[in-house]
Amino acid sequence: MSLVEQIARADERGLAVSGLACLDRCVPLLGGDDEVLRPLWASLAQTAPAGDWAQRLEQARGALDAAADDTHEAVALARRMLAGASAERSAAGWREWADDCSVAALRIHRMLDGAADDSALAGARREGRPEGLSPLLAAELRRQLTVLELLAAHGPAGLRKALEVSTEGRRVLRAVVSRRNRRDT
Repeated sequence: MSLVEQIARADERGLAVSGLACLDRCVPLLGGDDEVLRPLWASLAQTAPAGDWAQRLEQARGALDAAADDTHEAVALARRMLAGASAERSAAGWREWADDCSVAALRIHRMLDGAADDSALAGARREGRPEGLSPLLAAELRRQLTVLELLAAHGPAGLRKALEVSTEGRRVLRAVVSRRNRRDT
């Protein structure tokens, strides 16, 4: 099943996790540490109180508000991912956010991998196949697919595995950002 189809079929939690996982992998661009979004992940557990997400989202926004320079397009995309998160727990709001985050995260990975343009992104999302994509972009597409598959197959029990997939992707992106920063200085 393609990424577009998986987002269309995902339930409320799957959508929230999908968007959050994309944002989490891009946190290195915002200057955030590895734990800055951990409270948001916890708010998606079955036992979390209903208003927990909105409160923790505001805390994350505050922590990441002035942490990064918006002059680079990839950073601006990551900022929009954070700003676009719906404070309300609703499938409609999270579906749009998950879709926007998916596209933004793929564009960010494409930019950081040095690929020329976004022309292959729409096809890759519709087909769900990483063939012909740059290595960093292909890995991000696979991570997005894996996160949605985990939540679809395991429900709330897939949350921990989705976080592990996201953590791996964040480490990769942090290394890419670090290399880029060393090269630019």
